[in-house]
Amino acid sequence: YDLHAPMPTMHLAQQRLDGSRIVDVAGEVRRRLIASGLLYGVKPGQQIAITAGSRGIHDIATVLRAVVDLVKACGADPFLVPAMGSHGGATPEGQVQLLAELGITEESMGAPIRATMEVEHLGKLPDGPELYMDAYAAQADGIVVVNRVKPHSDFHGPIESGLAKMTVIGLGKRHGADAMHLYGAPGLRTLLTPAVRYIVARKPILAGVGIVESSTGGVAHIGVLAPDHFGGEPEQALLEEARRLLPRLPFDQLDVLVVDQIGKNYSGAGMDTTVIGRVMVPGQEENATPQITAIAVLDVSPESHGNAAGIGMADVTTRRLVEKIDFRAFYLNGITSGTFGLRRSSIPFTMQDDYTAVSLALHAAAASHPDTPRLVRIHNTLEVGTLLISDALVDEARQRGVQVIREVGPLSFGPDGSIDPWPEDAPEQGAPAPGPEALAAPPEAPDAEEMRTEC
Repeated sequence: YDLHAPMPTMHLAQQRLDGSRIVDVAGEVRRRLIASGLLYGVKPGQQIAITAGSRGIHDIATVLRAVVDLVKACGADPFLVPAMGSHGGATPEGQVQLLAELGITEESMGAPIRATMEVEHLGKLPDGPELYMDAYAAQADGIVVVNRVKPHSDFHGPIESGLAKMTVIGLGKRHGADAMHLYGAPGLRTLLTPAVRYIVARKPILAGVGIVESSTGGVAHIGVLAPDHFGGEPEQALLEEARRLLPRLPFDQLDVLVVDQIGKNYSGAGMDTTVIGRVMVPGQEENATPQITAIAVLDVSPESHGNAAGIGMADVTTRRLVEKIDFRAFYLNGITSGTFGLRRSSIPFTMQDDYTAVSLALHAAAASHPDTPRLVRIHNTLEVGTLLISDALVDEARQRGVQVIREVGPLSFGPDGSIDPWPEDAPEQGAPAPGPEALAAPPEAPDAEEMRTEC
């Protein structure tokens, strides 16, 4: 396609985000679990299941290892279960592989991983969904639920992503995810709390460890909740703290947003809906801001294994991205998501390269003011501290407290049409979620006798 939009002059900029974080994450997890007294009833020899999800949560391997060590100190036998609905291609092998990519292995955890897609049917909510639980977790003597608490990308309500959702949908495997998503956004808003209370009344859930991340990705807060607080005010309080810390774009209106990568490791929706301002879910109001006329997504992360979830929220993409799609995994995720997936799994305008994709977005969104387009480029929607912003946004950025570091010249592309790398002096984003190398050697366990006494 012969599209040649003038490229704006870009400036390197950095937001001032709340980067407060816990230094000793493992120690904080142990201290809060011990102080809660929720593991005092654990007996030697008991089998204790610990949930491990599919998200790239900061320090998730460290948090899980701390829970494992404390359960061992109580004399019990911990094991991990993949609690991720239908992710990983809805296969045990795929889910174990996802955990390994997050640094969660039997070696690094010091505990076995028991993976299955088999479930136990727990019952049915009146006028609501069937409820299920992972077969291994359902037979355990106790369950510790671990998850990040944050605003959900598909719906808004008093309870969103967190301990209740992990219990109902994550531990429910594909059956539980399918059953809940049949009710759409209105159902998730109203059914998560009664569903988790139904499960808590029937299964030996011991405690929940809720992780709240800072604006730059570190762990800002660890909350330990009793199971009867799942879906209640204590979990709501963690959600409000997470909402306060959620990073956002510093602009209310843009012509074009260029997203280098979408991916399940950045958001369950591929792109965080709070960042892009689009929800595209029947029954859920769109976000008031930001208003973005055209979104161009250029690639999908390797960690997504071809699952391009969320691509339908963009207006234009590239052939490179589309050729990486594993349609089985992509569509399985969309089918499980119900109405969420139908809208968000449509393939947008697909251009032959990055240059043509960005040119189309500019042509469609800024044709009336081609010399002053309001354009932002980001790495992904999880890392929005460092930005490339166009000339037209510089004054507004400064007024909003954004540091404009320097001019870098026109948005530029290589001979093959691929967008040029970020400037070498671009400030680092928040530290990435740990990968396999972060726990290549298991961390040193705390003094066993001291922990046994505390337990």
